[in-house]
Amino acid sequence: MPAPTARPGRGPLIKAYAASLTGTALEYYDFAVYSAAAALVFPQLFFPGEDPLTGTLLSFSTYAVGFLARPVGGIVFGRLGDRVGRKNVLVWTLMLIGAATLLIGLLPGYASIGVAAPIILVMLRFAQGVGVGGEWGGAVLLSSEYGDPAKRGFWASAAQIGPPAGNLLANGVLAVLAAALTEDAFLSWGWRVAFLISAVLVAFGLWIRLKLEDTPVFQAIKESGERPKAPIKEVFATQKRALTAAALARVGPDVLYALFTVFVATYATQVLGMTRSQVLTAVLIGSAAQLGLIPLAGALSDRINRRLLYAIAAIGSAIWVPVFFLILGQPSMPLLILGVVIGLAFHALMYGPQAAYIVEQFDIHLRYAGSSLAYTLAGVIGGAIAPLVFTALLGAFGSWVPIALYLAGCVAVTLVGLRLGRDPQPQEEEHVLSAAHRPAATTS
Repeated sequence: MPAPTARPGRGPLIKAYAASLTGTALEYYDFAVYSAAAALVFPQLFFPGEDPLTGTLLSFSTYAVGFLARPVGGIVFGRLGDRVGRKNVLVWTLMLIGAATLLIGLLPGYASIGVAAPIILVMLRFAQGVGVGGEWGGAVLLSSEYGDPAKRGFWASAAQIGPPAGNLLANGVLAVLAAALTEDAFLSWGWRVAFLISAVLVAFGLWIRLKLEDTPVFQAIKESGERPKAPIKEVFATQKRALTAAALARVGPDVLYALFTVFVATYATQVLGMTRSQVLTAVLIGSAAQLGLIPLAGALSDRINRRLLYAIAAIGSAIWVPVFFLILGQPSMPLLILGVVIGLAFHALMYGPQAAYIVEQFDIHLRYAGSSLAYTLAGVIGGAIAPLVFTALLGAFGSWVPIALYLAGCVAVTLVGLRLGRDPQPQEEEHVLSAAHRPAATTS
């Protein structure tokens, strides 16, 4: 009979949950702050020229660089996470993201250092993307591998709370700065404050992560001497179905989130004539609701079949999107809020269980590399291009119907990923932990 496994106390478990949440909250705080700066500040500061549109396009190209860099981070840090441990890699990724963000806040403009300014901005954005690419997989494993594998849906959801938490924090900071400063002051130096404030999240995250030991699962793998020699190579060689299932399952939720947090501003302002302030209010209310819905959905997926809950929410989102556009035939603030909240609720029902689902697809010795690859590769084909696709479809057809069909197609991709996937196998983890705590055999 297997030896009993040692589980950490509640203190380390709560610290792991907070450490997991902090990193992804920093990622999405940066996401929101960078979006605002790319639209309002960077064209004039880093890409000055006679044509404002060209400056804006160049500014947003630096935004896209962050997404393109994520697979690089997934490969580099995914390999290290399965070789040297979850904790060490998560300290490195948080320091990389934090340092890049702080340096952007301190970077002189084109007027001071010339063409070096936009070049350095692109390099820092790339560094952020590399850090983010290695952060998510480790953040999920940090909280889920400290917790009971039978409750992985809830514990792994810590990393998933980061997007709404970071979004709310960033918009709160931007709102305070906008209210306290004149427009000239914000464009001159106020935007830098929003980047520099990220140091608080970095310091808090590092403080928690440095106090934690590595996860019991990785310690058991290390003690057994079964760490993979070439995790990335082994994932592609032995985990093809797992990688496909995990990556495809992520596409639909990513595209849905882009629709209800990014593209909704374009549609509501350009088609319905509503203000950006009204759209921001609706998105913030929806994000606030997600703070509770995401861990609730993760916990619910521990009680019922995880893939079934995920699939029901995916189908529900495909149905809700055309309903959302139909009820918004005329500008209406209450209907906009209702539509965004329900749309983000469907997203939460997928996003809450998503982290656990992705982790569970891979061999326990290849979790970090596999999860990081699935997360970053799906992000490039899903959320990264979705706002551009939505905008192009609206411009080409002048209708929301192609947008709804595109979302439905992405949901179909997600359902294929769920069909290819497998259900939780908690006995795999228990076997590794039991083996690590089993007394060594003695010889006479």
